[in-house]
Amino acid sequence: MTAPQLLPHVQALAAAIRALPDTPLTVYVGGAPAGPAPLPDTYVVLYPDPGNVDAASLADDRTELSGMVQATCVGSTPDGAIGTADRVAQAWDGPLVVAGRACWRPERLGGPPLQRDDDLVPPVWYLAVQYGIHSIPA
Repeated sequence: MTAPQLLPHVQALAAAIRALPDTPLTVYVGGAPAGPAPLPDTYVVLYPDPGNVDAASLADDRTELSGMVQATCVGSTPDGAIGTADRVAQAWDGPLVVAGRACWRPERLGGPPLQRDDDLVPPVWYLAVQYGIHSIPA
C-alpha cells in the first residue's frame, strides 16, 4: 500500500464548500490573492497542515491519515465572517469523498475568536476555525 496523500483531501474539502447551494463561496488555499482585483465580500481560505501518516496495525502499514485544516472565514462585516463559518460547517457536515479512502466527517476543533483585520483596505473580519480530518483506505 502507498502512503495516503493530503492533496486529494484538501481538494475534497474545497469542493464541498464550492458545492453549497444558493450562493457558492470562493475558496482559496494557503492565502487570498493580492490585488489589484477586489476580493469577494465573503470567502474562505484553507490552511492545511502536512498531516500525520500513522500505522494502521502492528504490520506497520502506514495508511491512516490524520491532520488539521484551518478554514479562515472572511467577511466585510462580523455577520459575514460568522455566516461564512456557519456555511463551512454546513458543507463539512458529513464524510469527505476521496477516491479509495474512507473519511471521517471533519471534526470542529475550535480556534481563536472573531477578529478585525485593519491592515486591509477596507478592513475585513475573519473567524479561523480548525477542523481535524482523518481517513483510512476504503
